[in-house]
Amino acid sequence: MDRTEKREFVASLAQVFASTSMVVVSRNDGMTVDQVTKLRVQMRAAGATFKVAKNRLALIALDGTRFEGIKPLLKGPTALAWAADPVVVAKVAVEFAKTCDKFVVLGGALGTQTLTVDGIKALAALPSLNTLRAGFVGLLQTPATRIAGVLAAPAGQLARVLGAYANKDEAA
Repeated sequence: MDRTEKREFVASLAQVFASTSMVVVSRNDGMTVDQVTKLRVQMRAAGATFKVAKNRLALIALDGTRFEGIKPLLKGPTALAWAADPVVVAKVAVEFAKTCDKFVVLGGALGTQTLTVDGIKALAALPSLNTLRAGFVGLLQTPATRIAGVLAAPAGQLARVLGAYANKDEAA
């Protein structure tokens, strides 16, 4: 990389740090190209991004951001992963670490809060943002459905009673 490419890379990484809410730092020492490709595909499918970054450039990009707490994690062969939904990136990283012994989650940051490996695992155990939204919508719809059922029940009973009287008169 020449100086211009390095500046562009630092600027793009700084923009990522300014716009995202979650960053996961991992060690990718000894991973094959096939494994890295598989991880990137899984991350992309979940709406996350996985990038191997030079530590020195990542440290420069971290200056002045809310993720400065992850600076001590950037030693050796590391990679960064981020997404708009913090649970998604943690889930994909933890699940992939279970299948690939050369991929190790080191920690990360959720906003200004620095997370250890246990923090990332706890975050990965949570339901995703879309799942939470679906549950919330379900909770909102349940009372409305019950109210509609209660209001419709007396009218249905009245219709059945009138129908019974009509059938009684026809039979007689």
